[in-house]
Amino acid sequence: MQALAGTLVVDFTRYTPGAFASSELRRLGARVVRVERPGGDPMRATAPAWHDVLNAGKESVVCDLPDDLDFARSLLARADVVLESFRPGVAERLGIGPEAAPASSVYCSITGFGTGGRHEQRAGHDLNYLGWAGVLAETAPSLPPVQAADLAAGALGAVTQILAALLVRERTGAGSRIVISMTHGAHRLVSRAPVLTTGFACYSIYECSDGRHVTVGALEPVFFARLCELLGRPELAERQYEPGQAELRRELAAVFSTRSSAEWLARADGEDVCVGPVAMPDEAAADLGIVPDAAAPALGEHTGAWRRELR
Repeated sequence: MQALAGTLVVDFTRYTPGAFASSELRRLGARVVRVERPGGDPMRATAPAWHDVLNAGKESVVCDLPDDLDFARSLLARADVVLESFRPGVAERLGIGPEAAPASSVYCSITGFGTGGRHEQRAGHDLNYLGWAGVLAETAPSLPPVQAADLAAGALGAVTQILAALLVRERTGAGSRIVISMTHGAHRLVSRAPVLTTGFACYSIYECSDGRHVTVGALEPVFFARLCELLGRPELAERQYEPGQAELRRELAAVFSTRSSAEWLARADGEDVCVGPVAMPDEAAADLGIVPDAAAPALGEHTGAWRRELR
């Protein structure tokens, strides 16, 4: 779907949240211009593979703010969507705040804590935001496997708000000013009742005889009953939601430990039992047919073309 074809996104962000947000907008058809400082986004050096994934298909221009403010403002004048991720107040001091963008543009700031609160100027990254939001309470000191504040609360939260604002603009012609708080957004994710993370044996991960794991998400009684049949323990189905979930999990774990993950997956294939693998990233990509993106543009690759166009 190229719903955003003809939409220009000017992206002043650094690091993951903004880059992922603009990559999603590009996936929907938008043209994305990344405005990078001399030296480029730090991810070019610290995480080049990840940088390529996030920025393939975009354009890169180099702009040294505030010295090259005229160039930045010329880009802003063309923008349908503006993304920035400075601490609150910095974009304004650099001369690229919302007032410098067209009134019809959707101007989105991705921040750690939003504006107006006591943490507004606090420095942080994903792990800090998750800690403040209460997301890590059950897992610390283990690191989370996904940057939920950056990618979900921040990037996808921004994309959702931007798409809604573009719909409003389509109807009214008016632009919008959006402020995303990654910490508040992450708290919304964890503050919902944790029904599926409190111990149901029918919704869990089990180790197999080969040391690999399978996922079980058999919430519906018909799925769990069929799974228990395949496991050779049909009587366990009656205990699906009864007290004593820890004991039920131990009994299921004992059964899963008798065969390899490949054997259990083969037995579950074609059955409505909600059983799957804990795939490695490369296995998942191969199975799902995911084709790696090309490389990101070279730093400043499109600067000359944009300077000529904006004269």
